[in-house]
Amino acid sequence: MTDEASAGKPPAAGWRALFPPLRWLQGYSPRWLLKDAVAGVTLAAYGIPVSLAYATLAGLPPQHGVYCYLLGGLAYALFGSSRQLAVGPTSAISLLVATSVAGMAHGDASRWAAIAALTALVLAAFSVLAWLLRLSSLIAFISETILLGFKAGAALVIAMTQLPKLFGVPGGGEHFVSRVGTLAGQLGDTQLPVLGFGLVALVLLLLGEKLLPGRPVALAVVVLSIVAVSLTSAGELGLATVGELPRGLPHLSWPELRVREVDGVVPLAAACFLLAYIEGVSAARALAQRHGQAVDARQELLGLGAANLIVALGQGYPVAGGLSQSSVNDKAGAKSPLALVSCSATIALVLLYMSDWLANLPTVVLAAIVLVAVKGLINVGDLRHLWRVSRFEFGVSMVAFLGVLLEGILRGVILAAVVSLLLLVRRAARPHVAVLGRIPGTHRFSDRARHPENQELPGVLIVRVESGLLYFNVDHVTERLWEHLRAADRPLRLLVIDLSATLNVDVAGARMLARLHDDLAETGIRLRLADAHAGARDILRLEGLEQRVGGIHRRTTLEAVIEEEACATSEPAGAPARAVGTAPPGTAGPQGAPG
Repeated sequence: MTDEASAGKPPAAGWRALFPPLRWLQGYSPRWLLKDAVAGVTLAAYGIPVSLAYATLAGLPPQHGVYCYLLGGLAYALFGSSRQLAVGPTSAISLLVATSVAGMAHGDASRWAAIAALTALVLAAFSVLAWLLRLSSLIAFISETILLGFKAGAALVIAMTQLPKLFGVPGGGEHFVSRVGTLAGQLGDTQLPVLGFGLVALVLLLLGEKLLPGRPVALAVVVLSIVAVSLTSAGELGLATVGELPRGLPHLSWPELRVREVDGVVPLAAACFLLAYIEGVSAARALAQRHGQAVDARQELLGLGAANLIVALGQGYPVAGGLSQSSVNDKAGAKSPLALVSCSATIALVLLYMSDWLANLPTVVLAAIVLVAVKGLINVGDLRHLWRVSRFEFGVSMVAFLGVLLEGILRGVILAAVVSLLLLVRRAARPHVAVLGRIPGTHRFSDRARHPENQELPGVLIVRVESGLLYFNVDHVTERLWEHLRAADRPLRLLVIDLSATLNVDVAGARMLARLHDDLAETGIRLRLADAHAGARDILRLEGLEQRVGGIHRRTTLEAVIEEEACATSEPAGAPARAVGTAPPGTAGPQGAPG
């Protein structure tokens, strides 16, 4: 179900679903036009210096970052579902491109740019394929815990690529640790004028971020630094500058390379796709919640694909929706994706008539912009909260953190995905099996471990399996059931399994219950099943469980089974109840439970 449907609105169909402007333009108010225009100019003022910085981080000429903002926003405005999301280069994807393409380009600048554009094209193909296959739910497979550690690690890795520029030294190294060692060895060669200029830029950016939130402070710092280099002798102090940028708009053409000509471009595009989609949908949902709007997670795949397709044709590299640039757009008053159109128009005017002004922009200022931008990736407050709430989840987050630091961004992304999947498998394979007791004064039951005051029923053990009963967890469930049976401090005559939390039962799960019934019968204990869902009831009946354990239908509730047992025990009993001290004949005990 899309967010739109969950918000109580009927999901759009046909062309209205494929082309979101057909929906939001219907309710567009003319008075929003000025707000969107102002927001677009503000976003361009933020995006131009940031995109220049991120392009250099990606190892590309600065103008390629501007092309990304110019084209990506236009395409997203046509196909994206968020009204405030801004699309452009991001720090993590920029570094991922830089570290991965370096080994593919072999020092050839034109090949580097072609591979970056090809990566965006393959990412677009992944997005459209995921849209066709309705794979928007894949965002759920990467937990917030993993992303928390990944972002913190990425921030440190990105910072280490920019600190050498701040000190005016060449830097070097392939991974975080080697970069730290290389920088430490070069600190004696620090160029003080470069360091001083960079520190002033950093201070101005940090003060502006604190005192003037949402304002284009980076643009003001860029303008001041260009003026300082152009009109004073600061340019003679060894400051490297961006140099002259090509005037005019990018020419649209297919990347010069093909996928078969570049080893490694598909894994790189897959990692970029994963990062871009998760970051974009997360930012879009945060903004939508703020305004009471809806985001269609599946449509976002199409928006991401369209943005990267046009960027690939325009000499760019992979783009995504980011929370920082989207917050600038939102705080500037954006009411619709027309703000992105205004932003692109503003950037086009700069490329056509003002690109010469950027020639004297010091690269150390771009490094300062990146350092301030990635600062927000490290969320110390959330890490502290995670430490207090769950040490296990904190440890998982640190695995992603260390993976990025020690293995790099690309392997860090893959490691984050693998750890997330392993975490899901672990939870599914080792579900909790709760022992239930009656809540005093009610007919309801809950976990006795959490509520010791819950009442035990004489001769009856009630358990609840809190997951599906599937082939990969039946051994664990069987083992836990026998542990609870042996731990009973009273003779038992009945085991009731509450299946209300068991949405799925496969053949292996049904057969495990059949074997459990047979083994319990040898100890004088009967087995009953309660509150099974419709799909589970079908499997259980087809496997013959109804003939073994009694009725399995929608009226076989936990309370009904308990009442039936109470009535049955008021009459002469059959075989006496027996305690479960050892495993029934033919079983292997707790470590090798039946099944």
